[in-house]
Amino acid sequence: MKFGKGMFGKKSTASAASRPADGQGPTLVVKGLLAILLVYLVVCVFVGWYWNREPGVMQLIPATSAQTDRVEGEMTVATVEALMTTLLEKPGGYLSNDIMPPGVWLDNMPNWEFGVLVQIRDVTRAMRRDMARSQSQSAEDEDLARAEPLFHFDNKSWIMPSTEGEYRSGLKALNSYAARLRADEADFYARADNLGSWLGDVSTRLGSLSQRLSASVGQAPVTDGSRPREQTPWLEIDDVFYESRGSAWALVHLLRAVEVDFADIIAKKNAQASLKQIIRELEATQESLWSPMVLNGGGFGVLANHSLVMANYLSRANAAIIDLRRLMEQG
Repeated sequence: MKFGKGMFGKKSTASAASRPADGQGPTLVVKGLLAILLVYLVVCVFVGWYWNREPGVMQLIPATSAQTDRVEGEMTVATVEALMTTLLEKPGGYLSNDIMPPGVWLDNMPNWEFGVLVQIRDVTRAMRRDMARSQSQSAEDEDLARAEPLFHFDNKSWIMPSTEGEYRSGLKALNSYAARLRADEADFYARADNLGSWLGDVSTRLGSLSQRLSASVGQAPVTDGSRPREQTPWLEIDDVFYESRGSAWALVHLLRAVEVDFADIIAKKNAQASLKQIIRELEATQESLWSPMVLNGGGFGVLANHSLVMANYLSRANAAIIDLRRLMEQG
């Protein structure tokens, strides 16, 4: 009996030692899940940082080697194509309609994208309305008539249809117009009135952005002499800032294209210096932001005021655009 009791007693003790303590199994599972979640969050942070980097001011399209080989309007159309392609194919792709991390967490890049998109919409509308038509009674170009409304599609739709799908369809129509333009089967009229009309749209956009940037700090500007404009909410200050950066980035490239396609009329109006000054002011808005966040201290305070600096550059560019537009309207 002693032998049996001792044998069974040792066996029972060994079995108890080999079993995990109550709750130890579930604890290991929870720790494993937390570790996986932590790794996922770290990866999302680094991927989000990479996706949130803005494209720099660069040569989006190669310059044509010979002036005689260049078709009038080719640089402008090619630049619009390159701007839309950049929106769709930059690191992370188009982020404004993302519903999954890390894209859904990003804030600055979607606002930057919207700034670029607004300029694409404006110049496409100007081409459809003015630049591709010889006069007001002329028929509009069929490809531009397809592209322009597609670029105005909801910028945050992610399914049925997706924003990217609609924009790619618009890009195909724009590519068709460019091909027909090079084959001398489509028209582009680089006239002073056409350029002046588009510059009017640009001036309106820059004026609005300047006011919104200025309204983010200090006293809100008075709009009609009786009622002050509402101040930009604190949480939306960086949204306006990055939307302005995107608009300015797109305008730098579009104005460089205008400098080529409208070179004759710009030279005739002696407006080369004015156009270069506009481009220079807009290029200054693309300087690196060394602060981890957009700061908006007082006008003469200790902290920097990034919104007012951006508003200053846009206002100076807008003033030069108004002068350039006036030159285009003069005989």
